[in-house]
Amino acid sequence: MAASGRTKAEQVGESAVLKALARVGLVAYGVVYLLIGGLALQLAWGAGPSTRPDPAGAFRTLAGQPLGNVLLWLIAVGLVALGLWKASDVVWGHRGFKGVKRLHKRANSALWAAIYTGLGGRSALVAAGYETANSRSQKEATIGVLAWPGGRTIVIAAGLIIISVGLVVATKGVRKTFNEEIDVSSLSSTGQKRVLRLGQVGYLTKGVALGIVGGLLSYAAWTFDWQKASGLDGALQTILEQPFGSWLLSVMAFGFLAFGLFVMLQVRYRRM
Repeated sequence: MAASGRTKAEQVGESAVLKALARVGLVAYGVVYLLIGGLALQLAWGAGPSTRPDPAGAFRTLAGQPLGNVLLWLIAVGLVALGLWKASDVVWGHRGFKGVKRLHKRANSALWAAIYTGLGGRSALVAAGYETANSRSQKEATIGVLAWPGGRTIVIAAGLIIISVGLVVATKGVRKTFNEEIDVSSLSSTGQKRVLRLGQVGYLTKGVALGIVGGLLSYAAWTFDWQKASGLDGALQTILEQPFGSWLLSVMAFGFLAFGLFVMLQVRYRRM
């Protein structure tokens, strides 16, 4: 019976429908980062974006377009499917690895399953007309956690975990390990190099952004400066406030655009 149940589960994981929906999710994930990059460029040069340069802001930008809600529901379905596909790896994936290495791979899949599913949920909330969490509610949530026993330690630890994830993502860009997830052998050598560069720039940018978000969160808990307890939008605003901030933020923006393009290329070249 157990073997039969596992076989059925594997069949779900290998489902052509789930894989097709997961590829829709890759398109959706890429679109989110393309929008974040565009909003960050507007912020960098004082164009006054109508919404924040973060995933929630990207979803609200889409909501304001013709057929925006339809697109948001498609994005929600695709991202949740992408989350389910990664969750299947947690259950029976990464068979080529053993011991601690396989546990690490499964933990990584679980993290991305949660991220994709969470983003899909946020897209659905915006499509349904509900506002997603803003900077103010993020601060209020942080303050609420601090009221718990050991709350300050919990928030600092959360910030350090985010920094660690950022380091992992940035390292993935430096070491080009993301190349194991795609098959671009059908491209010319020049095309392969361009895809590789897109991935490197994108992962490095994303890693740096996560590091700043985690650093701000830990700093806010350590100093009780709640203005620093913000998400990606707050991190990008912090970059803008530095010397040559507009240029630095522009580099980040182009990095997000590169990451978005790289993710969308995975629709064709990702090993599913």
